[in-house]
Amino acid sequence: MTEIYFVRHAQPDYSWENDRTRPLSREGYDDIQKVCNILSDVKLDIAISSPYKRSIDTIAKCAEMHNLKIKTDERLCERKKGANGNVYGMFQKRWADFSFSEPGGECLALVQKRNIEAVLDILNNYENKKILVGTHGTALSTILNYFDSTYKCDGFLRMIDFMPYIVRMIFDGAKYISHREILIVKKQYKSTNRADKQ
Repeated sequence: MTEIYFVRHAQPDYSWENDRTRPLSREGYDDIQKVCNILSDVKLDIAISSPYKRSIDTIAKCAEMHNLKIKTDERLCERKKGANGNVYGMFQKRWADFSFSEPGGECLALVQKRNIEAVLDILNNYENKKILVGTHGTALSTILNYFDSTYKCDGFLRMIDFMPYIVRMIFDGAKYISHREILIVKKQYKSTNRADKQ
């Protein structure tokens, strides 16, 4: 069996404009230890992450604890956002129609396609290993939806306040077996869109 430990990043610094280089908040950095604690007894073999700073930073200490170097995969990055794309009405529209996106944004179908390509490569290359993967909320929700069609918008909206958040997924080869939440740290989500007042 192959086990993938998907780690949604800890709370980011919402005042930081650039999505790719956005760091964790002070609370987020403090919560990194919770990731280490929950995975301290897991013999991790590989560490892979989205190239975004907040994802790498969330798993860096855990990877170091297991003597692993983090490989990055561009396909695991978060959804590209357009103007006002992170308001609740947009979340619901995108989940109702995976081909829909705000102008300049990326639809969920494309997010899911590239993330699943990365996951299937991981399953092919690291069979029977335990893999640590640094990821994002939307990216992870599309992965869960691909393997479990009952996971929909409600699951994503529930996850939106979990930072960090760890889901263990188990596979037999490329066949999905099950998933289980193993860490939930609740932090209030704040949109980085200036026009979002929700």
